[in-house]
Amino acid sequence: MSVFGKRLKAARTEVGLSQEGLGIEAGLDPMSASARMNRYEVGARSPNYDLVVALAKVLKLPAAYFYAAREDEAELLRLYHRLPAEARRKMLDALRAQSDNG
Repeated sequence: MSVFGKRLKAARTEVGLSQEGLGIEAGLDPMSASARMNRYEVGARSPNYDLVVALAKVLKLPAAYFYAAREDEAELLRLYHRLPAEARRKMLDALRAQSDNG
């Protein structure tokens, strides 16, 4: 299983969607949604970027989460995306300050 597929499956199961359900919500044809999602999860195929954006929207994640090179980066993206706007602003301010001091 690819890193992309592993993250896709984990995100899908976390929100309680079936492969078919996620595919349909992301705009795939209902007749092929389950099979296509399975191929993406096992790494047999790779979705195009527009579909990744649609999947991410359904899963309430940034598309970048699926492409992060390291697990800690993916986790940071996932957690940051779920923060309220004010908390995101404060986090960015703190990171900028830390970066300026480093």
